[in-house]
Amino acid sequence: MNVLTLLVEWFSDPAQWTGSAGIPARLGEHVHYSLLGLLLSTVIAVPVGLLTGHTGVGGFLTTSLANFARALPTIGVLFLIVLLAGIGLVPVVCALVALAVPPILVNTHEGVRGVDPRLRDAAVGMGMRGREVLFKLELPVATPLILMGMRTAAVQVVATATIAAYVGVGGLGRYIVDGQARQDLSMLLGGSVLVVGLAVVTTLLFAGLRRLLVAPGLRAEAAATR
Repeated sequence: MNVLTLLVEWFSDPAQWTGSAGIPARLGEHVHYSLLGLLLSTVIAVPVGLLTGHTGVGGFLTTSLANFARALPTIGVLFLIVLLAGIGLVPVVCALVALAVPPILVNTHEGVRGVDPRLRDAAVGMGMRGREVLFKLELPVATPLILMGMRTAAVQVVATATIAAYVGVGGLGRYIVDGQARQDLSMLLGGSVLVVGLAVVTTLLFAGLRRLLVAPGLRAEAAATR
């Protein structure tokens, strides 16, 4: 029996679409954990990145710590927090935040620091000061890079939120873990396809958000610098 047949049979089974273990419920859990981790990461990383990028103070230390955090194994962070805080949602969200903060923080910092100094001088010459320069000039110009960092973090979070299943919280990772334990290839494949599909949808959502929030001129400039 080929892979496509296994997937069709698994997805066409009505039992997969009902109850607390059904696809809608598991998908809702997965989206909940992912959104929570991404929102908390954004609340932490964007203000810090804006501050260090605008002032230039602590930028090297902040980006160095963020790059160090990227090297941390997420599953190791998860089990360490489980030992400290017990099984539940907290360890999962903390592990996802540790994964998502670095790309958002680094991109926000670099986005603000990368603003052309001549634009800053022009803004100051027009009478802008401090916060006005940050929020009316630097933040809009840095938005494409910030969104790129958020998109990277979001895709990583969606893919990594499967670890929630290892501590009994649920999500789409439950299909992968249970499929491995039961040697049920159709369940394992189905769970993997759902996670990949959600990651693709996440990427498309950020592409739409970028078109909505970023001026066409800035989009073209960001594309040219990739």
